[in-house]
Amino acid sequence: MVDSVQVLLLFGLIAVSQSRGPDVPQDFEIVENLKPLGVQFVDYLQNEILPGWNKTEPREDDLDECSTDLTAWRKGISSRQTWARKMIDSWGSIPSGIFTGDSYDLGNFDECLSIEKLVEENRKISGKYCFLTISSLKIATCFPASCSATKMQTIMEKFLQTLLNSGMTIKINESGCQTSEKDPWDGLTIFTIVLLSVLSTFVIIATLYDYFLCKDQSQLPVIVKSFSARANSRALFKVESSSNPNVIQCLNGIRCTSLIWVIFCHEYAFSMISPNLNTLDLIAWVPKLFSSFMVHGYFSVDSFFVLGGMLVSMIVLRTMEKSNGKLNPLMMYLHRIIRILPVVAVAILIYMTMMPVVSGGPMFKGGYHGKHACEKNWFWTLLFVQNYAVVNYCINHSWYLAVDMQLYFISPFLLIAIYKWGKKAAAGIVVLIVLLSGCLFATQMVNKYSILFKNGGDSTKELYYATHTHAAPWLIGFLFGYFLHLNRGKKFELNKLTVWSGWILCLAMLFTSIFALYPAGKYDSPPISILAESFYYTLTRVGWPLAICWIVFACMQGYGGLANSFLSSPLWQPFTRLSYSMFIWHMFVQEVNIRNTRTNTYFSNYQVMLHFWEDFGFILLMSYFLYLIVEAPLGFFDVLLRKRRVPAVRTEPKLSPEHLETNQTNQPENQNHTDTNVVK
Repeated sequence: MVDSVQVLLLFGLIAVSQSRGPDVPQDFEIVENLKPLGVQFVDYLQNEILPGWNKTEPREDDLDECSTDLTAWRKGISSRQTWARKMIDSWGSIPSGIFTGDSYDLGNFDECLSIEKLVEENRKISGKYCFLTISSLKIATCFPASCSATKMQTIMEKFLQTLLNSGMTIKINESGCQTSEKDPWDGLTIFTIVLLSVLSTFVIIATLYDYFLCKDQSQLPVIVKSFSARANSRALFKVESSSNPNVIQCLNGIRCTSLIWVIFCHEYAFSMISPNLNTLDLIAWVPKLFSSFMVHGYFSVDSFFVLGGMLVSMIVLRTMEKSNGKLNPLMMYLHRIIRILPVVAVAILIYMTMMPVVSGGPMFKGGYHGKHACEKNWFWTLLFVQNYAVVNYCINHSWYLAVDMQLYFISPFLLIAIYKWGKKAAAGIVVLIVLLSGCLFATQMVNKYSILFKNGGDSTKELYYATHTHAAPWLIGFLFGYFLHLNRGKKFELNKLTVWSGWILCLAMLFTSIFALYPAGKYDSPPISILAESFYYTLTRVGWPLAICWIVFACMQGYGGLANSFLSSPLWQPFTRLSYSMFIWHMFVQEVNIRNTRTNTYFSNYQVMLHFWEDFGFILLMSYFLYLIVEAPLGFFDVLLRKRRVPAVRTEPKLSPEHLETNQTNQPENQNHTDTNVVK
């Protein structure tokens, strides 16, 4: 590894102006004065490499196509040919902001790949874009496509050794090189494109039939209604302003704001791995007060778990009440799988195959960053056990699907217990919450896991991805749903002191959860004990869910005020129906856009906000499209199945997304699996 002194030395040497070589074109004088890395390499090629090839007996290695193309490149420079000059011009150089953390010079990706020069009747020279890695620096280079990364690495090592008069460790990786010739589509990519095309064709045919051939919407055939973009869009964008006592309207606002929070946090996560000019500013950004919203954005996960547990409890208990305690767990699982599994399967296909198809860029080689994990571990994701089975997840935010499914799997046992034994079973669940909290506390204490960034804070898998670490918020929501079930239709008369006390305690728990570690997170602050961190992390898993329960309760009882007006706005309804799709696809859009960048970026809160709104628009479009061709037809089929199985009990009178979810991988993520806002 090259140390920092060598890196700075290299930077200084490149910046030094040297005399112009005899073969450099006249109009390169300005560039020559700046001495970019590509210009110096061409000088080295002219003065060191080519003379050696001419003076010695030709070896088999020197007669390969790469050597011939390098010679032609140098001749093209001497004769001022545009294609040869473009190959130099597309190189990067030593980044000019090393002291602010700039470690990338992306050069000109498109200029390099656009190079095509016919040198013989059946042979041409084309550009090959590769990163030259020197320590943590990544510098764009452009060589003839016939040259392998191994050969160019050997030449570049000799070049830099001559330039610095000392050996350096460099690397050019073939897997990171790109040419204008795209890899042919493999069978899985073709299958994915055919599948999406077939589903899109169904939607187009059904929509045309709906629009032109069916005047009476009540007579629309079932298969047409399930695929018609017109019918599904009408249901998706329908806004109901009437007050329905069976609908908890504030859940729409809680879901959507939590989802937006998650997407915003992920925007920061991707911005941190982009080629920033000021990467070191991230170190100063982390302990800032505003950054606490992103660093602790994982609390949005607990919000979704609370809503998920609450709705499972309320909906199923009321169904059991109408059916004299009957419950069919297998049908519960079937409905859940119908809603989740096909969408996740399509997501795995799209994430694995479609990134190189829809876009590309200097940092895009290989497509989705989790492709290798998907190839090896996709089946664990479809079995919903990936949070325990593997280290690297196929789709990063799919871990929540596993946690939610596992909690949903045990829900019939809790439902039967609480239906039969009532408050005794509820007391048992309270004890279980205490035991799980104790387990989380002990795990952090025994292993000395710190969640502070300045201490490393890399204990995500042990403290976050495991199901038992999220069971407490879900169980609190489950008990809250049981409370609402027992008191449905009841109006609680609370005085102002009680209401204000409830809101003050609620806000105190919310803001304490987000900002309690802010003073300790500063680099110059004294360290806090693992005991204090363990108490914080354990108690906030209880405090945050209780605060969410109060918000729901206050809004339902008419004590929500401005909070209820905001969270219960009818405008949230379309976003709520689209929220599951937005969760599934938002990281696809964010990764495509970040890795498609052609120039260095700048990290700041304002810049991230700009990128967020750009990505949010594309997320809406992609989510809407895939909602129409995948999720809506499946949801309609699920509703029909429910009606057929239980004709006398209608627990979901309208089609709505069953899941919104949330996740965090040192960066937050989102999705929740709730059944509906409607409770009858």
